[in-house]
Amino acid sequence: MKIVITAEDVNDWVYKGEGAANLILSYQGSLPLLLGKVLRVQKVSKDETIPPMACAELSTHEQLIWANVDGLVESKSKDSLAQIYVTSIMGPLLGTNHIDAGVRVSVSREFLEKVEVSTLNFRPAWRIKASKIDTLTHSALLISDHSVFPSNSTFSIAVEIKPKCGFLPSSEYISDENSVKKHVTRYKMHQALKRHKKQILEESAYDPLDLFSHSNERIHKALNALYLNPQNNFRVFLNGSLVYGGMDTDTNTHDTNNSFEELIGTSSGLNLDLPKFFELLTEMISKSDVLNQLLKTQKLDLYDIEGAIHSYYDVISKPCPLCKSISDNGLLKKYEKLHSLPIQKSIEIVRDYLVSATTKDCSLMLSFRPREGESPSLEKYGSVGIESVDQVYDYKVFSIDLDMKPLEKMVHYYNLDQKITNFYKQKYHELLL
Repeated sequence: MKIVITAEDVNDWVYKGEGAANLILSYQGSLPLLLGKVLRVQKVSKDETIPPMACAELSTHEQLIWANVDGLVESKSKDSLAQIYVTSIMGPLLGTNHIDAGVRVSVSREFLEKVEVSTLNFRPAWRIKASKIDTLTHSALLISDHSVFPSNSTFSIAVEIKPKCGFLPSSEYISDENSVKKHVTRYKMHQALKRHKKQILEESAYDPLDLFSHSNERIHKALNALYLNPQNNFRVFLNGSLVYGGMDTDTNTHDTNNSFEELIGTSSGLNLDLPKFFELLTEMISKSDVLNQLLKTQKLDLYDIEGAIHSYYDVISKPCPLCKSISDNGLLKKYEKLHSLPIQKSIEIVRDYLVSATTKDCSLMLSFRPREGESPSLEKYGSVGIESVDQVYDYKVFSIDLDMKPLEKMVHYYNLDQKITNFYKQKYHELLL
């Protein structure tokens, strides 16, 4: 059945959230086919130097990168690209049980224009300043709302986590002067720069290595750190509505923390205090293999951006500007070795880096509800219980925001990496000696 969403349907869709490239609308109408769904609508930058249909089709060099993926090069829309990328690339890597490629649906220009107006009062001011809805597109992605547990239950809760990079790089192409990257996580170093730029009020104590550690104690520690300073890395939904965390809050007030503890206690029916809530989440993360798969995919980045950027210039057939400024002969020889690789190997290095970048920036959505009645299909959901609570919980875990990274962002990744590393070295120079 072909779904067409028109201007008459605008009141059925309400603002749920957004990222850099897409705005998310939640369905509030009565059509059974759309219940429990969200619509991912494309955005465009307000920067006039960026064409309105930028990235709608792959560039010539991107076609080289993704030539081995059926249907990707032929895609003519961002939605089609996104769908094939998730299905054909991320699915085999992360497991089909943990991804949702969505279904493309037709949307009218009038619908998108009305959504642009109806969501203004709900969007963060900085998002409005940076981007707007792409009213020239003809489709959107219809995806299951993973912030709710699909059941007849009247209660479900979901936790969204941005795990970030879960390993320390060990690439030989990292310069000696940047060796701090091999000992301090990218997340910790980026926090220092963000605070310096006043993008956050205080640095988070969260350590991604704890979340990926396979240690329940360390996972619990990571969740607690995310809770205390959520930034945009930790959000909680009750029956699909955001109740904790979010993009516009750096830290939560004492009153907010208290109200959240009341929410997961007797007032919601969950009957958990905060330590037991974290214990439950820890058990879900431990039982699910999704973090293992994420980490394996992140580790496709064998060369670090300091190596991959050299392969990037070979792929786009341009002289490497970085090699001109390197005075370390030993390091220069390593980079010259990269530049001497066959083009197919350079393509593989860049492709693996971009795929890894997707998983370093994606989110996990853990949704669960107290079990009521018979157990659901174990193939579809997991189940977990904790000793201190006489209750079994059914849960599911999905990786979301699995967007393809544009090839042209390689230079941005390199420049940002250098800014983050250089600032951290300057700030903590004495400690690093």
